Amino acid sequence: MTPVSDIYWHISGYAIFWILFAIAFGLFAQRVYFLFRLLRLGRREERSQNLGHRIKTMLVEVFPQWCNLKTVTRQDLAGIGHSLLFWGFGLFLISYIIFIGLGGGFGLSSVLAGSTFETAYSSILDIAGLFVCAAIVWAAIRRYIIRPERLEASFEAGIILLLVITLMVLHFCIEGFGYAAYNISASYPPIGAAFASFLISTDISESTLVAVYKGLWWLHYAIILGFLVYIPRSKHLHILASPFNVLFKSLAPKGALNLIDPEKAETIGASKIQDFTWKQLLDLYACAVCGRCHANCPATLSGKPLNPREVILNLKDHLLEVGPQLLKGETPSANPGTAMIEDVLTEEVIWNCTTCYACQEVCPVGIEHTVKLIDMRRNLVEHGRVSPSVAKALESVRLLGNPWEQPQSARLDWAEGRKVNLIQDREEVDVLYWVGCAGAYDPRSRDISLAVVSLLERAGVNYALLGTEERCCGDPARRMGEEGLFQMLARSNIEVLKKYSFNRILTHCPHCYNMLKNEYPQLGAQFEVVHHSQFLLELIHSGKIKLQERQELRLTFHDPCYLGRYNDIYDPPRQVLQAISKATMIEMRLNKTKAMCCGAGGGQIWIQSEKGRRIEDMRFEQIQEVDAQVVATACPYCTIMLDAVAQIKEPTGKIKVMDIAELVVRALAQ
Repeated sequence: MTPVSDIYWHISGYAIFWILFAIAFGLFAQRVYFLFRLLRLGRREERSQNLGHRIKTMLVEVFPQWCNLKTVTRQDLAGIGHSLLFWGFGLFLISYIIFIGLGGGFGLSSVLAGSTFETAYSSILDIAGLFVCAAIVWAAIRRYIIRPERLEASFEAGIILLLVITLMVLHFCIEGFGYAAYNISASYPPIGAAFASFLISTDISESTLVAVYKGLWWLHYAIILGFLVYIPRSKHLHILASPFNVLFKSLAPKGALNLIDPEKAETIGASKIQDFTWKQLLDLYACAVCGRCHANCPATLSGKPLNPREVILNLKDHLLEVGPQLLKGETPSANPGTAMIEDVLTEEVIWNCTTCYACQEVCPVGIEHTVKLIDMRRNLVEHGRVSPSVAKALESVRLLGNPWEQPQSARLDWAEGRKVNLIQDREEVDVLYWVGCAGAYDPRSRDISLAVVSLLERAGVNYALLGTEERCCGDPARRMGEEGLFQMLARSNIEVLKKYSFNRILTHCPHCYNMLKNEYPQLGAQFEVVHHSQFLLELIHSGKIKLQERQELRLTFHDPCYLGRYNDIYDPPRQVLQAISKATMIEMRLNKTKAMCCGAGGGQIWIQSEKGRRIEDMRFEQIQEVDAQVVATACPYCTIMLDAVAQIKEPTGKIKVMDIAELVVRALAQ
C-alpha cells in the first residue's frame, strides 16, 4: 500500500524517497554542524558531572512537559496547550520513523499493514491529531487575535502552526484516501475509517482515489523533510536545543555565579560573544521566545530598557552574524556596529538587572539570563566603565568593608547602650549572629538587628557576634561585577570565621544567607547557615519564645528574592506570621515564586536609574491592593525600599512595613 514501491517517470519510488531524504538530512546536518561549531567558540565549562542525575532531570522536565506545566496558572494556560502539542507531535514523530522510515523507506510496509499494532497506533494518532489541531487553533487565536503582551505575532510562528496543522490534516486524508483506494473496510482508526467510508460512498473512481492518496503521501513526506530543514534555521531551533539545555543546566545553587581567578583569567567577564561559555551560547539556541521572562521581569515591567527575552535573542542574532567570521579566524569586533556591549546590548540594559531571578524561575528551558548580564558587568567593572554611584559603592566596600560609607569602627554602633555577646569573649557558642552591613549601618535596619538580639536573649540562645571583625559578605560586589573584590572579602571573612567555634550562622539578611550558604563553598568554606525566619519558627515551635494570644492583624508578606526564588524559603516566614495573627494572611497577587522584587538587588539600591517607574513604587501599589495593616518582610533591603515608599504614600501610618523579627518582638507574652 506504500507509494514508495511504485515507479515514477521510470524512477524507482525508493530512489526518490532516499534522494529526497539525503538532500534534506544533508541540509539539516550541515546547519546543525555549523551551530555546533559556533558553540565551540565559547569558553570551556564543565557541565558533564553527575550525568545520571542530569539525564533523569531532563527526562522529568522535558517528556512529561513539567517544564511548561509548572508555569500554568488560571490566567495563563499556555503550558497546557504547548504540552498537548509536544505529546501529540511526539507520537507523530514516532509514527514517521516507523511507518514512513521503516515501512516506506525500508520496504517493511507489508509487515506493518493491517497488523494490530498499526491499527492501534493509528487509532491513537487519530485522537492525538485532534488534540494537536485543537492546540494549534488555540495557539493561533492566542497569538494573533487575543494575544497576551508577552507573545509576538511573528511570521515564523505562523509558518510552524500552519505546517503542523497541515501535517495533521494530511494524516487524516492519507488514512481516508488510502483505505478507500484499496477498499479496506475497518472501524479503526476512527477518523480515517469514517472518512474512507464516506469516500467509498461517493462516485469518485478508484484510480482517482489511488492517485490522490499517492499524491498526498508524497506531499506529506516532503513537508516532513521541509520541517527537518527549516527547524534549525528558525526561531524554533529550541525544539532541538532545549532538551540539551535542560540536560546541561547548572547543578549549583540557584543563581550561583561562576568562580573565576582574576589573576589567571585571560579576560574578566564578557565583552565579546566568544567570552561566554559554550553553555551560555547554548542558552541562545534554546530560547522558545515564549516571553515568560520579560513578563515577570521587574525592570521590563517598570519601563526600563532591559528585556530578558531581547537580551537572549539579540545575543543569538549577534552570534549568528559574527560567527562565520570568527570561525574563519577573523575579528568582527573590529568592524563598526558589531561590538557586543553597546551595539548589541547597551550598558544601561546590563545595569538594569536586579538579579531577582524571576526570569530564570519561569523559563521553561533553563536559560541563565542573570549570569550573562553579570559577566558583562564584570567586564565593564574591569575596564572602569561604571556609573559614579556604582564606583562609590564599590570603593566604600573596598576601603571600609561595607557599601554604606561608614567606618569599620562603627559596625557595633547599632547596639550602643546595650550589652551584646561578642565571640571574641567566648570559647564556643551555638549561634553566631551575622548582622550584615545593612543591619549594622542603615538606621531602619538597625531596628531589625536589635529585634533579633532581643529574641535570642529572650529565648536563652547561646549566641555571639563578630562585632568589628565582620565585614561585607561580598554580595553587592559580586552582583555588581567586582569579582576580585568579592573574593578578597569572602576569603577574609572565611579566615575570621574559622578562628572561632560555633555550630551555625544566623542571619536576617537573605543576601548574606545566600552568600554564606551557597557561594562561600566555592572557596572551600562550608558553614551551616540559617535564616532568621527559619530560626524564629524553631524557637516558637520549641516553646522557647512565648507569644501572646494571637491578634486580629491583617498581614501580607513580601517575599524577598534571595530568600524565596534563590533558596525556596517560602513557608517559614508565613508560619511565623500565622503564629502571631488570628486573621488569615492576605496574599498579594504576585507572591512566592512570582513575587515582584523590591528593586534593591543586584546593587540597584545604590544605582540610580532614571528611566521607567521605580520598582518599589509598583510593588507598594500591589501591597495597597490587599488592604493589609502590615506588610511583613524578611530582608533588610526590602524593608528599606518599601518603608521609604510607605513614608511617602501612606504618611499616616495606615500601612506599616515591618520585619518578621519586629513583629515577633511586639507579640511576645509579658
